Amino acid sequence: MDREPLEGIGAADAHLGRRVPLPRVPLPLARWVDVMALGTYAVEIAWNLDDTRNGDPGRLALYVGSGPPPERALGDPVALGRYAHRTAPLEDADSSLRPVHELSWADDGLYLRLTGQGPWALDALVTIADSVRPGEPG
Repeated sequence: MDREPLEGIGAADAHLGRRVPLPRVPLPLARWVDVMALGTYAVEIAWNLDDTRNGDPGRLALYVGSGPPPERALGDPVALGRYAHRTAPLEDADSSLRPVHELSWADDGLYLRLTGQGPWALDALVTIADSVRPGEPG
C-alpha cells in the first residue's frame, strides 16, 4: 500500500473526504506526529510518543478508511467487546515498541484500527478507541 505524507489533519480530512475522527481523551506526550495517506480514502495518524522514561509506550497509530486497513501478520483476532483485538510480542523491536496491540472496528461507514506499540495497558487502549467517534463533531 502506498504511503504518502500529508500536511496535517486538514489534508487528511480532504483525502478521506470527511472529517477524520480523532481520540477525545488525553494522549501521552508526543515527540512528533505523522499524518499519512494510505491509498484512496484512507489515512493514518501516528503519534510517536516520548518514550525516554523507562516503561513508557513508544507509539500509537489510528487508521481511518473507507475500506479495511492493510493486514499485518499478528495472528487471529479475538473479540473484545465491539473490537477485534490482535497482539504480537515484536521480540526484535525496542522495548518501548513491544508488544503491539491492535483494536479494529467499523463505525459510521468507516473502518478503524488503533495500534499501540509498547507497554500499553489494554484497558487504556480501549478507552482511547472508545473516544474515537466518527459522525460526531469534535
